[in-house]
Amino acid sequence: MSHANLMNNYFDPNSVYIEEDFRRHFRMRRHKRDRAGRLGFSPYQKVTVALRMMAYGSSADLMDETYGMSESTYLDTLEQLCDTIIQVYNDEYLCKPNQEDLKRLLRKAEDRGFPA
Repeated sequence: MSHANLMNNYFDPNSVYIEEDFRRHFRMRRHKRDRAGRLGFSPYQKVTVALRMMAYGSSADLMDETYGMSESTYLDTLEQLCDTIIQVYNDEYLCKPNQEDLKRLLRKAEDRGFPA
């Protein structure tokens, strides 16, 4: 049901929210036309590729045959996704380590044979 709501609200031709709402909520365009006026790849395609690249450590050139995007599109999408994750979660999850964290990390490194 949540998938159906998402589709109805943002992706169906007569969606509840307009392009600007989609962009504000998801920090990306719903659809983008290239310079030739052709409709670009959907957000589903782009996010799927970026997540697969991160999950499996795949390089952009390995994804070409499967998804049909250019290497630059893969890399741009991956960079945009990573930048968005950093913006959204930076304050809560990507904070600088405090003294206690540093001591714990140095102990782990020493236990694994790295010099202090």
